[in-house]
Amino acid sequence: MSDVFDHTALIKALPAETKSRLTKRSDAAGLRHLALYLGALALCMLGIAVKVPLWPLLMLPQGVLLVFLFTLSHECTHKTPFRSAWINEAAGHFCALAIALPFVWFRYYHLAHHKFTNDPERDPELEHGGRPETFAQWIMYLSGWGYWKGMAKTIWRNAFGTISSPYLPERRHADMRLEARLLLAIYAAALLSLLVSPLVLWLWIVPLLIGQPALRAYLLAEHGLCPSVANMLENSRTTFTNRLVRFVAWNMPYHAEHHSFPNVPFHQLPAFHAITQAHLKSTSNGYGEFTADYVKQLAR
Repeated sequence: MSDVFDHTALIKALPAETKSRLTKRSDAAGLRHLALYLGALALCMLGIAVKVPLWPLLMLPQGVLLVFLFTLSHECTHKTPFRSAWINEAAGHFCALAIALPFVWFRYYHLAHHKFTNDPERDPELEHGGRPETFAQWIMYLSGWGYWKGMAKTIWRNAFGTISSPYLPERRHADMRLEARLLLAIYAAALLSLLVSPLVLWLWIVPLLIGQPALRAYLLAEHGLCPSVANMLENSRTTFTNRLVRFVAWNMPYHAEHHSFPNVPFHQLPAFHAITQAHLKSTSNGYGEFTADYVKQLAR
């Protein structure tokens, strides 16, 4: 294959049996990964709940594991992490509750992002001004303030306002409204529980705030500093990182691979990377390198 291939030509050149193997979903692989993930989350929660020595330090890994449920939700929008459709839906709605990311709404938002990746006019990820262009904007972005503010507005609008974004199909508006109202009711109950016990604060709210900067830094690398072109091998970045980060992010550091062939489930992305690696146009050797490059751009 020539290194001038774009993602479309690359996928067309794959033999049928290779495509079949790469796109094979697996409940076993998905549930195994989920069990390990939730097990780590449960250990952190237990340590905080029983107040083991130095328990406040556990709120950092607890927060990282909570906010990176985003990557599972993201995978569930594609219906790929599990073979069984109902498990994908259940996992997506669980993530919605944990990180205030309404799943029905997010599926269509994210599919529009895939269709118009890095298009400043049509990519919904860029519809509120794009990526940070100054140090002040970058710090604000990393804080997670924009995410929490945006999700609060989205959930409230879906619950009681007008759902009007062109990528949100009218046939699902009622489902989005019901989902948003259920989320608001559950969050109201969680806040009321603080009158009885502070557990929700230490197990959920504070860790979410602490962990959000790590997710923001990770997400910025997915398309930041990538050109506004149609080629997914160029407008999306693959970041070479360690096994722990790949585990927490459900292999999404292989992001150019994911955008090139979204039907490939997370557990097959390393195999697909072996096919695509010679054709990748946007890569970084770790998130530290990407962040340093991004900061240099801000300085210029």
